[in-house]
Amino acid sequence: MYDKVFSGKFYYNGQFQDLDIGVCDGKISEIKKHINFKREILRHAVIPAGTDIHVHFRDPGETEKEDFRTGTISAIAGGTTTIFDMPNNKIKIDNYSAYRDKLEIVRRKAYSDFGLYSMFTGNNLDIIDKDSSGIKIYMGSTTNASGLNNYNASDINGINDLKIPVVFHAEDPVCLQKNHIEAKNLMEYNKSRPPECEDSAVSTASKMGFKNGIIAHLTHNIKTQYLREVTPHHLMLNDEMDLGSYGKVNPPLRSRELQGLLLDEYISGSYDILSSDHAPHTQNEKADFEYAPAGIIGVETRIPLMLALIQKKVLSMDVFIKTAIYNPAKIFNIKKGEIKIGNYADFMTVDFTSMERLNDYRLHSKNPESPFNGFDVIFPDEVIMRGIKIVSSREIIEDHTGKYIKELK
Repeated sequence: MYDKVFSGKFYYNGQFQDLDIGVCDGKISEIKKHINFKREILRHAVIPAGTDIHVHFRDPGETEKEDFRTGTISAIAGGTTTIFDMPNNKIKIDNYSAYRDKLEIVRRKAYSDFGLYSMFTGNNLDIIDKDSSGIKIYMGSTTNASGLNNYNASDINGINDLKIPVVFHAEDPVCLQKNHIEAKNLMEYNKSRPPECEDSAVSTASKMGFKNGIIAHLTHNIKTQYLREVTPHHLMLNDEMDLGSYGKVNPPLRSRELQGLLLDEYISGSYDILSSDHAPHTQNEKADFEYAPAGIIGVETRIPLMLALIQKKVLSMDVFIKTAIYNPAKIFNIKKGEIKIGNYADFMTVDFTSMERLNDYRLHSKNPESPFNGFDVIFPDEVIMRGIKIVSSREIIEDHTGKYIKELK
């Protein structure tokens, strides 16, 4: 019945319980107080591993910034066993051929399980790969994406027929053009891409008729019928901080007041998804604020930052689990995110007394400079993916065992 049995204090049905978890073929096959089988004891608290639906691993095309090996190693080191990579590569993933080429390149490098997005540009429905894990729409221009062109109702229906999530980068191009200035610091950059550009884009997106919409990286409270995603950098950083170009991101960091309100709303349970929007660039590219590309790393720190807030009793375990672990897996229809019979045995162990200050040069990204350097974090001690221990004592102990989610049984 079992390949192995894990024993420990698991977060199960909304509370920590002493349990034995039987695993067969990488999935949870039994949950009991005691299973009469050789058990592997997991020290510390055990919670389901995370899913990050929004990363930019730059592979292929810009592997000097990141590649799928370093990106997925960063993910598992931070307690995330499944990632979804965005399509704004240097060679845009907006057609079948580009999607298949990318898949063949990255599957050989992945340490975590992964899905891949395709980009909808407004006139490419017929050539989007039907196995795409999700669709990304850039409403305004950003890194390697020029925005949405003309589309019609049949295109919307065609994407709805794929029955996969549609994620919007919501910044209105007319508003961006109207407010554009050559910003030389974070406050000026905030003014050059103001909150009303988000408001306008969300309003437009909400009228487009997609069934499975997600508004990415919201920076303030916007009402929409779509699911709402936030990031740790918009929750915890603001334009008054001395971050230089390492705080430059689209949409921008907001004022201290708006950032505080967003964090309060997240803590209250108002948002659906917590993603990293991990988007690395080289040190040379980040040298001059005015010309630096936008993007902040975060796939490795997304969960550790939140675990520290839980330990400080700022954030509840329930909100964290819902937004960083349960909802992302459920929305993308993968059998993860919850300790449940039939789900994959993806866990992390956490010693909540092991809080430390982030030293970004210990991160695994090719370009580890983080605006969260010095922030309190709690890293998972062990990470298990599909019943295989891949991180032990914070060290990577397995070679690349990640799988494309379409190939998970």
